[in-house]
Amino acid sequence: MQAIILAGGKGTRLLPHTANLPKPLMPMGEMPILEIIVMQLKNAGASSIIMAVGHLHHMIEAHFGDGSDFGIPISYSLEDKPLGTAGPLNLIYEKLEENFIVLNGDLLTTLNFENLFNEHIRSNASATIATFKRTVDIDFGVLEIDSGKRLVEYKEKPTLNYQVSMGINVFKKNSVKNLLHNAVYLDIPDLMMGLKNNGEEVLCHYEDCQWLDIGRIDDYSIATKIFEENKEKFLSKTK
Repeated sequence: MQAIILAGGKGTRLLPHTANLPKPLMPMGEMPILEIIVMQLKNAGASSIIMAVGHLHHMIEAHFGDGSDFGIPISYSLEDKPLGTAGPLNLIYEKLEENFIVLNGDLLTTLNFENLFNEHIRSNASATIATFKRTVDIDFGVLEIDSGKRLVEYKEKPTLNYQVSMGINVFKKNSVKNLLHNAVYLDIPDLMMGLKNNGEEVLCHYEDCQWLDIGRIDDYSIATKIFEENKEKFLSKTK
């Protein structure tokens, strides 16, 4: 299992913390979030990691080096301008294995990466999206209105349930080849829809797990507390 970690963002929503520190190196207690992800991938059986870096990349490279201190080979791909979440794959296309996992470098989860990858392989899908069930409480009365301005439905403070992307995906190399263009900005949602519109099969994987995106100050504080209280759950080896 080859893993590509997207670690090039500026982390503007976490300012001022990220003014002099790349977001993936934000600490969860004593460990940077990116180090937690690296150890999780190693424990799940990943064979190698490529980090797609940009902003303050020298700090990430200095921390992880070639990966020997972490027990897994790590290399880097530097983008000199923003390429989105899928664009960096074009820079390393020749280094990609037949199937590979792509994930954000700023998330905290107990997702079983090995199960996700193996399900993708068994299905022979072109891509697989890891999903999470998110519940949103609306504090207002929600109206459904038709084209004639007539009331159709009135729901007082409804609860909405969504399946959201976890920022963790698996791709088949040959399927994405024609959708990646040299030095063109491309995000993963556009890549997924491009695959779907080309008639390729894109699956969604769900399992009961914890997942937090640390992109905002409040989320970061919650994630730090949860990790500190449950380190063994996040760092245990895949069974």
